[in-house]
Amino acid sequence: MKKLILVRHGESEWNKLNLFTGWTNVDLSEKGVQEAIEAGKT
Repeated sequence: MKKLILVRHGESEWNKLNLFTGWTNVDLSEKGVQEAIEAGKT
């Protein structure tokens, strides 16, 4: 049986500042980069 794993994005620089966006690409924070790396290992 195949698995489907859904993952949301990691923390972004704007998330840290409590700013939210839906139309602008914002870089991940260092924490977000690490979260993405860890998510890719599962």
